[in-house]
Amino acid sequence: MTMNALNEQFYSGLPVNEISLSDLLRADHLFFRVPDDWLIVVTDVKNSTLAVQSGLHETVNLIATGCIVAVLNIAYKNHLNIPFFFGGDGATCIIPPSILNAVIQSLIIHKENTFNNFEIDLRVGYLAVSEVYKQGYELKLSKFKSSATFSIPVVLGNGLMFAEKIIKGEDHRLSIIKSDEENLDLEGMQCRWDRIAPPENYDEVISLLVVAMNEQQQGIVFGKVVKLLDEIYGTSQKRQPISIARLKLKGTMSKLDLEMRVKFGHIRFIYGLYNFIMTWFGWYYFSTKEGKTYLSSIVDFSDTLVIDGRINTVISGTGAQRVALENELNELEKAGEIKYGLFVSKESVMSCYVPDADKAHIHFVDGAEGGYTKAAGVLKLKSRYS
Repeated sequence: MTMNALNEQFYSGLPVNEISLSDLLRADHLFFRVPDDWLIVVTDVKNSTLAVQSGLHETVNLIATGCIVAVLNIAYKNHLNIPFFFGGDGATCIIPPSILNAVIQSLIIHKENTFNNFEIDLRVGYLAVSEVYKQGYELKLSKFKSSATFSIPVVLGNGLMFAEKIIKGEDHRLSIIKSDEENLDLEGMQCRWDRIAPPENYDEVISLLVVAMNEQQQGIVFGKVVKLLDEIYGTSQKRQPISIARLKLKGTMSKLDLEMRVKFGHIRFIYGLYNFIMTWFGWYYFSTKEGKTYLSSIVDFSDTLVIDGRINTVISGTGAQRVALENELNELEKAGEIKYGLFVSKESVMSCYVPDADKAHIHFVDGAEGGYTKAAGVLKLKSRYS
């Protein structure tokens, strides 16, 4: 294998760590520097807070999901495995240079469809990893086995946050080579589940964002936060907001209309009718052995934890547990170790990427009413007045 091919398989070649997350975050030797020639692709719904306040939180979530699906479909066609990070109102991916033009051209079509259908402005941009390093920021990557069947990328360093700041700047400009092969492939993206109540004996869902104030101490500080979550809420399985008992399909035409407009940029009558009928037959499928296995795997493949230089997580629990957590986080904040934003909702929402129901599927979770977006708003206010 050539050096270039090895470089392209950088993320695929990372070992999957099965130690506890708090231990992993403290183990610097298990993190690897992202190659200089890889690129950070950032998408973000502009003025997402206003969109969420206008009742478009599920639309914003699905647009963000579409960003990841577009990139993953290109990566998979090129036999590449890449790290991606869902943020509720946007997404970040780290990609090798060979697929940059295809990715950006695909996302530009997604951006145009988003504006034409919803009058929502989707930012799209990219930055070379080498530029992150040149500016003195770190970007180190590891893999964590978050469930029996699912592993997630874990980033330490403020490199992605720096890239996000640059790309959100008004003077950021895209530079790509136009081709005749412009295409948006959102195959596998779905929006079929109703809002999901917390598991039995829990009464709320929290969306939590945490940033470390010292980049060099990030792993140690995040390890403390994860340990607090474990001590107060129990293991990641116990605080999982998605449970089989609470999953309900919502096969309305309005739901499918939203899916089609995000996915294709317009309504497809046959697609809508077929999926409307199939959704109504879902109850029968989920009563079969195969269907029950799929439901169980949804919980395992739910993306409820993102560590991209910040901790972003959606968890379920009780009000008493949240108060205990806030007390501890406030102490860390007073000590100057972290800043955090937290939003409480009564349900979670889920959008899905199901290219193959038997094997690979990913379910992106956010708190209802724009959980991540509102938690980010709290964090921004704290940063503004600190």
